[in-house]
Amino acid sequence: MAQSILENNAAALTGGQGLARQLVAEGVRHVFALPGVQLDWAFDALIDVQSQIKVIVPRHEQATSYMADGYARASGETGVCMVVPGPGVLNALSGLATAYACSSPVVCIAGQIRTPAIGHGLGLLHEVPGQSEVLKSVTKWSALARSPEEVPELVHEAFRRAQSGRPRPVAVEIPPDVLEARAAMTFHERATRERAAAPSTEILKDAASILASARAPAIWAGNGVVAADAQSELTRLAERLGAPVMMSDNGRGAISDHHPLALTALGARAVLPHADVVLVVGSRFLNLRGQPAVDAPQARFIYINVEAADTDAPRPSGLAIIGDAKIALNHLADAVPARDQSGAVAACARVRDWCDHQFASIEPQRGWLQALRRAIPENGILINELTQVGYPAPLAFPVYTPRTFITPGYQGTLGYGFPTGLGAATAHPDRVVVSISGDGGFGWNLQELATAARYRIPLIVVVFSDGSFGNVRRIQREVFGREFCSTLANPDFQALARAFNVEAARADSPSELQNLIATAAATRRTPLLIEVPVGEMPSPWHLLHRLSRPPAHEPPNPLGEPSANQQARPWGAP
Repeated sequence: MAQSILENNAAALTGGQGLARQLVAEGVRHVFALPGVQLDWAFDALIDVQSQIKVIVPRHEQATSYMADGYARASGETGVCMVVPGPGVLNALSGLATAYACSSPVVCIAGQIRTPAIGHGLGLLHEVPGQSEVLKSVTKWSALARSPEEVPELVHEAFRRAQSGRPRPVAVEIPPDVLEARAAMTFHERATRERAAAPSTEILKDAASILASARAPAIWAGNGVVAADAQSELTRLAERLGAPVMMSDNGRGAISDHHPLALTALGARAVLPHADVVLVVGSRFLNLRGQPAVDAPQARFIYINVEAADTDAPRPSGLAIIGDAKIALNHLADAVPARDQSGAVAACARVRDWCDHQFASIEPQRGWLQALRRAIPENGILINELTQVGYPAPLAFPVYTPRTFITPGYQGTLGYGFPTGLGAATAHPDRVVVSISGDGGFGWNLQELATAARYRIPLIVVVFSDGSFGNVRRIQREVFGREFCSTLANPDFQALARAFNVEAARADSPSELQNLIATAAATRRTPLLIEVPVGEMPSPWHLLHRLSRPPAHEPPNPLGEPSANQQARPWGAP
């Protein structure tokens, strides 16, 4: 319920004060922001609420949105960034685009030029034609405040929209004259998440009937399961069906890798060709080529998603359940009869063994990933960058807890990892947070070592250094027989870190990396950079993309030779 802050005709507030107080009302604890003249009245107002909101000032606007995204995805809360108009907004776009791709709730407070000049092309400081339209391209909702009394309402609406339905970034533009002007204002209590609508009862009934009669049901789970806090409902349904659960890269943690029915996208390539019903929940179910993620030629499909567009072609046609994944999964788990899951458990064990065998072809990446997994506690967080070690991580790095494995999603945003890790570590200073980068990607935001040092953000930064854009170089050699523009001139990363007053170390083997991370996790709450010199590594693409794997490498039947009874019931269902 809205409540007025005016008492006994007290003086009206500035738009900047209205912004600061509504951020407090929304429960905001951190704002990632860079100051500038158009935001002076906002920053001045934040002084008055600094006991409730900590403002973290990075060294580049790109880092503000990445940090807000990492904060949101690690915590499940809404991340907040604030930037000046024009170049500030443009610099922040890559982080907003990543948040959009990964369904992350971020509120961007964007500066503007003065209200009377918007749209007139007068060449004012930081003016960008069509800034509002630019922001709309990477947000699901945006608004422009044209008067100070609008500010609390629009900020409140931004928080409501960011976290409701499918979470995604939103933006509120506030011109400097609006931040400076005064008005009587009405403030609002903290926005609550509005869950997606409950799916149709009739469609859920049809889906339950299809699943109950399936001989070999399987589940593909995406990030929508985590966004809906539906992990327990997913697990219960999988156990009642005796169905393997395969997770997309962004869906890791939807079910713990400790669970005997849990598999990765690599395992899906062995399971789905044998499935007769596939339930896709909270996922776009598309690969980076815009094709279905995995072939399941014999299967009937059921989709659960908050957006109808994510159940349409080019995906295989199927029954679409539009609505809240938590409600839908809970209903289905209640409706389907329990069956013996021992056949599915045995099948998944064979598939995991097959996957482990495939990982032998990507040494030393597997060894580095094993070291990371052994050193990072189960509730620790890994920010997985686009690096030679990071590429196979969605398949070869076990994930046990939701929101502990963070990727750039389909944006593939090189350089996102380090600043995103800073945001995640700000949200969880009590947990072990590790970001891994190549020397190429780390170069995008290496200046944020200053931010790590200034705010003593306890992030462990691992930089795998080979003096090149390693993936680019390998592809150039394989395709063209030569390389071009793929080598790097690197600084001494350890000396660079120490110049920023960040501790640094070097690991020359997986065991050294494991020991350094484990020791840091146990003894310090300050940032640490670990440089890991590496050489060329084998391509992981035959594991990541099914179309690049030679047919001879495909398993004939990783589920084992079925018995006569299993010919009708491959998972051993009753």
